[in-house]
Amino acid sequence: MAMSGGVDSSVAAALLKEQGYQVAGATIQLWPDAGRESACSLAAVEDARRVASSLGIPFFLFNMQKEFQQQVIDSFIQEYKFGRTPNPCIQCNRLIKFGQLLSKAEQLGMDFIATGHYARIVREEGRARLLRGRDGEKDQSYFLYTLNQDKLKKILFPVGDYRKAEIRELAKAYHLNIADKPDSQEICFIPDNNYKEFLIRQGGLPKIPGDIVDTKGNVIGSHQGVFNYTIGQRRGLGVARGVPLYVVDINAETNTVVAGSNEEVLCKTFTAAEFNWIAGSSPEDCFRAGVMIRYNALPQPAVLTVLAQGRVRIEFDQPQRAIAPGQAAVVYAGEEVLGGGKILTRVLA
Repeated sequence: MAMSGGVDSSVAAALLKEQGYQVAGATIQLWPDAGRESACSLAAVEDARRVASSLGIPFFLFNMQKEFQQQVIDSFIQEYKFGRTPNPCIQCNRLIKFGQLLSKAEQLGMDFIATGHYARIVREEGRARLLRGRDGEKDQSYFLYTLNQDKLKKILFPVGDYRKAEIRELAKAYHLNIADKPDSQEICFIPDNNYKEFLIRQGGLPKIPGDIVDTKGNVIGSHQGVFNYTIGQRRGLGVARGVPLYVVDINAETNTVVAGSNEEVLCKTFTAAEFNWIAGSSPEDCFRAGVMIRYNALPQPAVLTVLAQGRVRIEFDQPQRAIAPGQAAVVYAGEEVLGGGKILTRVLA
């Protein structure tokens, strides 16, 4: 059981033990400078250790700081350097939790690895299906689209059938002292949520001045580094035009930020790369499905056309706002996650 020291993974461990599994807790130490409430902090490690002790299960601590730095943080910095908006949680799930930690579990002779994700797995006719969590507000299936059949056979999501309020009540029923612990923040290695300062301090990204231009190419202002901006951003542009302006595009090669109206932020068609189909292949070469372009959004109806080299062209029925290269596009058929990929290029509306 991957234990972060939080409510979800702690209750998940208790549920598995109650269901008759032989459970061992495992925490991965990723980032020593994280804040007190972060799932990466040393305090969180101690919370996990105490919960494991109270449940009477063995506890392992794995130091993966080097792997986390190389595979998650360095990638996060590089994406911003190239004007893209990354999602480090997806990278961490793919390479650390269901990569490095899963390998550790197998080396220890474990049959499964379990996490506190709000998602569900249904196994039927030799195939595993990944579904949204029962709690729509906490559903984390968006972050799990990189899983495949081999990995899903070895994964358990014990809290996926519960709502968050029920999990907190269960924590009290199990007498776990973390029942009222706040949820951890989204990016665990940036405790103050100031990613711009992190990119300068930890990533060494320079504040190279450049032009802010309108959608016709006219210079309307200046910026202090493209990494300070994301698609759809309004605040912090420092440009007065009498109407609200938003970041429409970021070109790291020319060191240019493009600003435009809210309508110009809309996009209907884009291409995603590095696509992973959970079943092993796409349902069809061209088909309709729901697509999420950011966490906590709703899947929007779209037509998907499968291209060569792991790419998929996606056309929404209605233009969507602020589709950001680097973010994930995740495909749903009802509650089932079919797969997903990284947003690459867009055709502005």
